Amino acid sequence: MRLVLCMFVLACGTVSACAAQPSAPTTFQPAQLRDFPRSQLAIERRNGRDTFQIWLAETPEQQQQGLMWIRQLPADCGMLFLLGEPRPMTMWMKNTYVALDMLFLNSTGRITHIVQRTTPLSEAIISSNGEVAAVLEIAAGEVQRRGIATGDRVVHPSLGGNR
Repeated sequence: MRLVLCMFVLACGTVSACAAQPSAPTTFQPAQLRDFPRSQLAIERRNGRDTFQIWLAETPEQQQQGLMWIRQLPADCGMLFLLGEPRPMTMWMKNTYVALDMLFLNSTGRITHIVQRTTPLSEAIISSNGEVAAVLEIAAGEVQRRGIATGDRVVHPSLGGNR
């Protein structure tokens, strides 16, 4: 009888342990970004459309922090820096541990300039090469892998031509 009871307890423990495991991966949410608003955007390419889960860098403090201190960035995640008015923009990789692709956008969401595979922790200045309304940072290599190019369009409610 003890053997049956022992097996029953073990079986119940195994079932509850399995039930505690999430059935789907949890949402990627580093502690450094917990106060950043979350959103979703799409990139419309000549040959398709890609969707990204993003954090919004809207305030000067959020824009200064950006993706600093992050140690990984999934392929379908990124950060959208929204500027109040179009202007030339410079970025750097100080305290940023993951290589990024940077997409510079005009006020309608068109990609005007791309810098691929930035160097982690570098203090070299990365320029927008003109006035931009936003910058999208995604994991390094995604521009090439997905075939994203200048002239493609980023669709998000915060971008002028997408409302």
